[in-house]
Amino acid sequence: MSWHLGRLCGFDLETTGVDVENDRIVTAAVVCCGGGLPTRSLTWLADPGVDIPEGATAVHGVTTERARAEGRPAAEVIEQVTAALVDAVEGDVPIVAMNAAFDLTLLDREARRHGVAPLVDLVGEDLRVVDPRVLDKFIAKYRRGGRTLTDLCGHYKVPLDGAHSADADAIAACRLAWRMGQTTPTLANVPLEKLHELQIGWAREQGESLAAYFARTPGKEAQVAGVRTEWPLIPHQRGV
Repeated sequence: MSWHLGRLCGFDLETTGVDVENDRIVTAAVVCCGGGLPTRSLTWLADPGVDIPEGATAVHGVTTERARAEGRPAAEVIEQVTAALVDAVEGDVPIVAMNAAFDLTLLDREARRHGVAPLVDLVGEDLRVVDPRVLDKFIAKYRRGGRTLTDLCGHYKVPLDGAHSADADAIAACRLAWRMGQTTPTLANVPLEKLHELQIGWAREQGESLAAYFARTPGKEAQVAGVRTEWPLIPHQRGV
């Protein structure tokens, strides 16, 4: 059976910002769906321990005041999110995450910050990830237009109910992965382990292409330094 017809584990974070090394988790969702079984959705609201910038609140709707009043301790949330993902990996269920390198890297840094065992240390090479963003850039390298979750849901005609809610985004990522498997035999016919390996190479090539574009575009040269090509997460540098 093709990977997209089995169980999928959607994962998404809403955060205080886009700096994977320094920003914090505000909400998280781990949603297991597909495979002919009922959908199981786990969600968390964390107190990140820092102020949530107005710009971030404008995206996901969570204020500093609400996070402090209703959020659970960050370390507790991070430990439980990590445990839910470990359960998926141990059940041979792929983690589906839109722009996985952001969410998985930020979760990794949060785990290290709060003394929680990181996902990669717990599951090692058993981790299997499906990233609709990487897959779409492989399927349609030269298609014009945006590549955000909202953009891709529109292009592939996938429902997205409540964008920038972690659970809605996690479910939408799974729907996208399923749709891409349904419509692209070259993806559907690849064993999951091989697909994971291929995405490592595709993500690297896509990052290198983006860096080359920035380098040759007047006014964008400074953005080259911010392009990372590692996938599905940026390795932690000891001492950082």
